Amino acid sequence: MSEKEKTLRYKKGDTTVVWQPHLCQHSAVCVKGLPRVFNPKVRPWINTEGAEEQAIRDQVIQCPSGALSLE
Repeated sequence: MSEKEKTLRYKKGDTTVVWQPHLCQHSAVCVKGLPRVFNPKVRPWINTEGAEEQAIRDQVIQCPSGALSLE
């Protein structure tokens, strides 16, 4: 797998957020929806402690590019 196709996982409870940066279209739907979880100005940019598990799930499924998904 090339660096461009890496996949990162962030866990909270029974939820795992999967981020595939090579798919991201930078629409910022995640950042606008849950800025305490998705903050591109910090590293790691996904902080699952920033919201309740269900709120994170609800936001991830709105990702238009599929760069964010759930396991």
